Amino acid sequence: MNDNSPTCGVALMRLLRNYGTDVIFGIPGVHTLELYRGIAEAGIQHITPRHEQSAGFMADGYARATGKVGVCCLITGPGVTNAATSIAQAYSDSVPMLVISSVNKTASLGLGQGDLHEIPAQQKLTEHFTNFSHTVLDVESLPEVVARAYSVYDASRPQPVHIEVPIDLIDKPVNWHDNPAARLTPPNAPMHILEQVADLLDGATNPAIILGGGAICASVEAEKLVNLLNTPVVTTFAAKGIIPEDHPLSLGANLLHPPVLDFLQQADVVLAVGTHLSETDIWSRGGDIRFDGTLIRIDLDAGQIYRNAIPDIGIVGDSQHALQQLVELLSHLEAEHSANARTDKAELVEDLLKRTRPHWYVGTPLHLSVWETIRNALPDEGIITADSTQLVYSGNYCYGARRPRTYLTSTTGYGTLGYALPAAIGAKLGRPECPVVCVAGDGGFMFSIQELATAVEHQLPIVVLLWNNDGYGEIRDNFKQSKIPLVGVDLEMPDFISVAEGFGCRALRLERLFDLPQIMQEGFKLNRPTLVEMRPDSTN
Repeated sequence: MNDNSPTCGVALMRLLRNYGTDVIFGIPGVHTLELYRGIAEAGIQHITPRHEQSAGFMADGYARATGKVGVCCLITGPGVTNAATSIAQAYSDSVPMLVISSVNKTASLGLGQGDLHEIPAQQKLTEHFTNFSHTVLDVESLPEVVARAYSVYDASRPQPVHIEVPIDLIDKPVNWHDNPAARLTPPNAPMHILEQVADLLDGATNPAIILGGGAICASVEAEKLVNLLNTPVVTTFAAKGIIPEDHPLSLGANLLHPPVLDFLQQADVVLAVGTHLSETDIWSRGGDIRFDGTLIRIDLDAGQIYRNAIPDIGIVGDSQHALQQLVELLSHLEAEHSANARTDKAELVEDLLKRTRPHWYVGTPLHLSVWETIRNALPDEGIITADSTQLVYSGNYCYGARRPRTYLTSTTGYGTLGYALPAAIGAKLGRPECPVVCVAGDGGFMFSIQELATAVEHQLPIVVLLWNNDGYGEIRDNFKQSKIPLVGVDLEMPDFISVAEGFGCRALRLERLFDLPQIMQEGFKLNRPTLVEMRPDSTN
């Protein structure tokens, strides 16, 4: 070590840059000054949200839209606890996120001496919603810990990792190089099992495919397999767009509707790839999904294989490799399906989709025209970020995504509010060439409305569609259905147009749905966000 040795904070940021980090989200503080010296010296773009929870949501949106790791830099204590909700959402939805934080000095860890920003056991808090959480006690070990984090992102189920560095170590000189470790590749499924699966699919008379978010990197292979098998395919909300939802064999993200669940139960072979098959995938049956035929599950996470539905064949492996191998093993089927057979399957899919309509969420008929208008105004690569609101509960299955990584929602799994706007910022920064539309309700929007300032600061032409139903509309309806007096659901809201304009946005109230496409196209060309306030009575 010599006088020119970089500090831990500087070397860490150089290391992250060399792992591919080009943007970091966070709010600086007195405990993270040396980390920020490193961010500046490494030439990494830094985005300052107006709340640390939004830092996590921005990193989440960036990661989902790009497939890269979203990185946060957080202050000790309140920075970490403020971001806990967004980290937990990413954990639930298998989003690759790296959370770098400071923590109190080494000698005082766990002592509860009342130090600034102190949590007696910060690492113990975050270990419950990260793949792992690590306290650095020796700065020379940091490259190893970062390499472990990237092994999670590269070769197993991607989830957040938290690394905290005591403040007395952040500015300590280090003697390690800033080259990344050799990157891993995910494990491949055994060929003899894939051959067995191919034989089962080849001999099936009524097969079906379910795709979850774990198949997000296998869009091309999945579509080839669907075409070879001439079989219906349904996705979870996290997998929207893996198969274009206007594909004649696509059942879209209608996994939650009874006619589709009944079809899957009656299928003789079901291939489920990268999916939880969880309660929030199957709301209509409370998480209960049944299979009378042979169930095959492929997942990177061995612990996931037997959750919610025990398969006849469980395969641990990379979805892209597995589906590509199945495509090659079944390539002889390409010429075996007659035009009539393809028409029959397409008609089956069309009939199933029609039969889902009586089971739609109650507001869907009102919302359908909104989503059709948005769909027609967005190019295929346009990105939707969606918060928990009544309009989105319909959009989860009636918006027709055509590309993977173009529909990002927080409505499943952890199901938090306040996601859509900061996620839209992250997505737009990650994929600046793509138009981005944020869809939020007035209740959830108030969780992160301050991030309009962030979007204005960075001149991001995000279009915000604000569904205003005067409070927590979905919970209000649940109160009414349960005959409970309305408590805490009717909210006094601000004049959103004035607030948005005060932040520097273009803002307007939508009077006619007919005008929305032009408003969106104009918004995509600006150097600032556009907020469009919509009320249920403006959708006619």
